[in-house]
Order: sequence, then structure tokens, then C-alpha cells
Amino acid sequence: MSFLTVTYAVLFYAATAILIGGLAYKISVYARTPAPLKIPTTPAPTTTSGVVMRMGREVIFFESLFKSSKWTWLFGWMFHISLALVLIRHLRYFTEPVWFWVSWLQPFGKYAGFFMVLGLLGLWSRRVLVDRVRYISAPSDHLILALLVGIGITGLSMKFVAHTDIVSLKAFVLGLMYFDWQPLPADFNLLLHLLLVAVLMIIFPVSKLLHAPGVFFSPTRNQVDNPRETRHLAPWAAPLDSSSAE
Repeated sequence: MSFLTVTYAVLFYAATAILIGGLAYKISVYARTPAPLKIPTTPAPTTTSGVVMRMGREVIFFESLFKSSKWTWLFGWMFHISLALVLIRHLRYFTEPVWFWVSWLQPFGKYAGFFMVLGLLGLWSRRVLVDRVRYISAPSDHLILALLVGIGITGLSMKFVAHTDIVSLKAFVLGLMYFDWQPLPADFNLLLHLLLVAVLMIIFPVSKLLHAPGVFFSPTRNQVDNPRETRHLAPWAAPLDSSSAE
């Protein structure tokens, strides 16, 4: 087995462990963080089913962002929907045989890469051209956007500029999954693409990209607006409430 294959195999095992472990830890922290007050953003749903519908609109259509800034919504939605299609397209490397619905979506995922990069460039230009956004932008914001753009461009280059051996690549990926390592193609664009993906996996649990799972734990989004009908009592405050009543 070549040094290159071993290096990338170890790198992706480490990146996967960091991603899964880091996400699990962060989500556990979010789940244990107390919400002492009823603070849903009004107008808010007054039923649980209404909260589910509101969360669905927020996750799929970015409803609050649409109300806030149409340009940011346009580029942000373009990026996220395109990213979803691209990720679905990549499932073909992890499954054998390839699921029928993944095969059906392949043409959409192929061209979604262009819209993903376009959306990212729009979001990046916002951090440079809009004064108030530029003021609050940290270097890490620019580095994350540069990383995502790099992943998108190197991915597109393998499809439209310099083709890589996707049969060997799929064998390498399946070999990682089943601990049966196979040689990794030594194409420069592929190696750079995989390296950037591994970096993204490693920094994901400690970056602003955590807004993906974090939105589900936001009390301004997941709470029912019923303070007059039901008294809100945080789990950590329940024992204190019982002892004071005695």
C-alpha cells in the first residue's frame, strides 16, 4: 500500500472521529443548556404542531432570513440547496449498488456545484462590500468561506476540467468503510479536494457552521407561545420550585 493511500486513510479516519465526536458533544451541550424563560420570537405558534411547521419553514426555506435580507437569503438558500444536491450526488461513492433515487438526482447534483460556488461567492462578497457585515466579520469567517469555495472549485474541476478515476476513488471510499484499504488515485485535484474536505470535517465542530444542528435547539424557534395557558418551568428549576412550595 502506498504512503499516499495510508496517509489519506488515516486522515479520514481521524477527521470522521473528530466530526462525529465533536458534533455529539456540542449537541449534548445544546440539549443540556437551560432555557429559563419563554422567549419565542413573535408572532409564534401556540401549538407544538405549529412549532414543527415553523421549524420546517425555517430549515427548508430560511423564512426569517428571507424577511430580514433578500440578497443574503438568495445566496444562502442557493448555497444550502445546492450543497444538499451535491452531497446526495456523493452518496454514490458510499453505496453499492447505488440507490435509485441517488442515480436519478445525479444530473442535478452535477450542475448544482456551480450554484453552490456562486452562492458562496455572493455570501463572501457580502462580508466585503456591506459595511456593517464587514465590521463584524472575523478572519475565520473569510477562511471558512475560502475553504468551502476551494472544495467546490476542486470538485468541479474533476468533473469538467481534469477527470479522475472515479472507479478507483469509489473503491478507496468503500475500502475505508469496510477496513479493506484500496489504492487512492494520485490526481492533484482529487488529493487537494479530499484534503480540504478533511479540514472542513475537523473544524466543523468548533466553527460557526454548527448553526446547522444549533437551529433546532434555539428557544426562540422551538418554543410554543403559550405562557398564559401553561406555566413554563425549566427542568433544572423544578426541584427548587418543589422545595419552595413545601
